[in-house]
Amino acid sequence: MKKASTKTVRFVGLDVHADTIAVAVAEPGGEVRSVGTIANREESIKRLVKKLNGDGIWKACYEAGPTGYALYWQLEKLGIECEVIAPSLVPTKAGDRVKTDRRDAERLARSFRAGDLTAVWVPDVKHEALRDLVRAREAAKCDELRARHRLGKFLLRHGRRPPEKLRPWTQRYLEWVKREVIFEEQAQQWTLEDYVNEVEHCALRIARLEAEIDAAVESAPPAMKEVIEALQALRGIAKVSAVTIVAEVGQLSRFATPRQLMGYSGAVSSEYSSGTKTRRGGITKTGNAHLRRIVGEAAWCQRHRPIVSRALKLRQEDLDPEVQEISTKALHRLHKRYVALLSKGKSSQQVATAVGREMLGFIWAIGVAVESKHAA
Repeated sequence: MKKASTKTVRFVGLDVHADTIAVAVAEPGGEVRSVGTIANREESIKRLVKKLNGDGIWKACYEAGPTGYALYWQLEKLGIECEVIAPSLVPTKAGDRVKTDRRDAERLARSFRAGDLTAVWVPDVKHEALRDLVRAREAAKCDELRARHRLGKFLLRHGRRPPEKLRPWTQRYLEWVKREVIFEEQAQQWTLEDYVNEVEHCALRIARLEAEIDAAVESAPPAMKEVIEALQALRGIAKVSAVTIVAEVGQLSRFATPRQLMGYSGAVSSEYSSGTKTRRGGITKTGNAHLRRIVGEAAWCQRHRPIVSRALKLRQEDLDPEVQEISTKALHRLHKRYVALLSKGKSSQQVATAVGREMLGFIWAIGVAVESKHAA
């Protein structure tokens, strides 16, 4: 689609819901009018596009939400330029107490024309598929944790405790539960069997999803595969973590600086400053929570001495020397940072958050180093 002057382009705001889409148009001359509400169905969207195309060039926007990117991909196929907007960054009037779908669509169209909206990165269909698979595995891990808690608290409530040398949730632990824990009441025995079956089912589900993630990575583009392998050079980031980072972020080189990646994760400090006063609080958390969780978990590994383990050494083999140099620098730098912050009296959680934020800088450096070679 050819680029046109903003003086001739109309800006369309779409307030998207599961069943309906409210449509408003901001004309180049200043008028903002409601077009009405259509069904959120492929046929209705095609009719809307045909209708709006009759009056000239236009481009659309809508807020990111539970409906995903299906509308974006459909409009792109129809040749319409579209942007998905960050909902938390849409300007609102403090005194406006009336909210309707029509007014929301008009507000989007007006702000879109003024250039006051912030677009989010939209993955392609294949990248979104990998992200869905990774998040399915994350959901399975949460389900496993809940299933273990149910079984563990059930055993604790009835005073059934394993031998001291038996580590919980190992294969030997589950064998002990199935062999040694027996209830006289049949109802309680059925309850125990159900809890044990759920724990085992979750473990099988996670194993299956991890095998499917391995298969998905093997069929991924070469540049993506190389970035996933390179990120594993960092301590605390193995295959699943590396795949999660790439699936959530996309191309790391789309961020001009590591600070932008830190802001995308929501791991930067909040600030409320006025005049001569500067006040900083906790992290904003207005970013990708999945990415923030991964780097937060990896940050805890930096409390150990900067020694290259056997597993880490195997992951670093055959990698580019530049990537190995970055990983070595990160190994020493992050541990030093962890110890320094801890010695200042910071809580371990604050330290892990700060180290995780700094770790994003090394993740960015590795991603840019790898992607630049494929772009050349």
